[in-house]
Amino acid sequence: MAAAPARTFSVRSVEPLPVSASLAATRNNDQRGRPRGRSIIASAAASKTLLPSDFDLQLQEGLTSVQKILQERRNSGREMMATIDNLKRLCIDHYFQEEIQSAMGACLDLIHSDDLFDATLAFKLVREAGHDVSADDVLRRFTDGTGEFKLALSKDIRGLLSLHDMSHLDMGEEPSLHKAKEFSSKHLASAIRYLEPGLARYVRQSLDHPYHLSLMQYKARHHLSYLQSLPTRDTAMEGLAIAEFQLSKQLHQEEMQEVKRWWMDLGLSHEIPVVRDQVPKWYMWAMTSLQGPSLSGYRIDTTKIISLVYVVDDIFDLVGTPEELSLFTQAIKMWNTAVADSLPSGMRSCYKAIYNTTNEIADMVEVEHGFNPVNHLRNAGFLPDGEP
Repeated sequence: MAAAPARTFSVRSVEPLPVSASLAATRNNDQRGRPRGRSIIASAAASKTLLPSDFDLQLQEGLTSVQKILQERRNSGREMMATIDNLKRLCIDHYFQEEIQSAMGACLDLIHSDDLFDATLAFKLVREAGHDVSADDVLRRFTDGTGEFKLALSKDIRGLLSLHDMSHLDMGEEPSLHKAKEFSSKHLASAIRYLEPGLARYVRQSLDHPYHLSLMQYKARHHLSYLQSLPTRDTAMEGLAIAEFQLSKQLHQEEMQEVKRWWMDLGLSHEIPVVRDQVPKWYMWAMTSLQGPSLSGYRIDTTKIISLVYVVDDIFDLVGTPEELSLFTQAIKMWNTAVADSLPSGMRSCYKAIYNTTNEIADMVEVEHGFNPVNHLRNAGFLPDGEP
């Protein structure tokens, strides 16, 4: 069955979407990066083999319900902040950027709160949004006359967790955040033995794998498990998070398959048998460093670049003679396919793959961002003067 054309999806829409359309539209609706125009979903039939039959309904109901929650809590600063924090930790905040942006005013107000949780969470959200706020100003009210944190704060587990998160947003030359990390880590570790099991596991996870130093998808699963253990739950948010996990899994599988097809079409692993054939390994770096549906195309292109780096490395280590490698290097510097004709067959194929892939990505960058990175490479000395 042919794939239905993708339509832009809005959280205000109640019209059901075909599975393949929802995948493409989810990417187009993401606000964390500039979306790539091309869809990687081959057909609706292929998508349905990887997603539940009721996926569209699950996603749509979740989006509508969570937006309603945000509307209900928009006048409650603390509840709104906690909801936004949960959305970010579950990697579903990209659906609600407009609502989150409009809540930044309330966060700025709560930065001056005398409550440790409110002030530190507000600081975290505001700094993550790119605002210039002083950690020293926020934390000063929680210290005594000697500049040390007040001991009474050691009993506030929720506040300590938020303080610990905040401490990892040090932009340099912020000694108060260093003290915050030491204080929160010490007292959270001491409190674990007295906490109920679910909270104890969450605290241990937070200490072992701080939120801002960890893979977001990995942390999202642990945060979801913690939310599901609480007596009061936002089932709509949990359902949307589960749908997002399924969507991410689908996207990652499709992306890796696209890279695999590209790699097989190059034929380098057959022409140069000693080169490594490790598409999953190459894709892993791009998957973990470029997160979010809108960066799907960039993950694919980054994986292509990584694969070619490995091929060149293997050619230098295992294939070429010094004379051949010198010619190969000169061909790269001259950036002209005619020069590559004098290279051995495997090197010639590798050179053409590098040349074509680089120019394809450069053309895409020029269309999306208005400049050609080949010119940047030339100015940096990696390529010679002249037309690419």
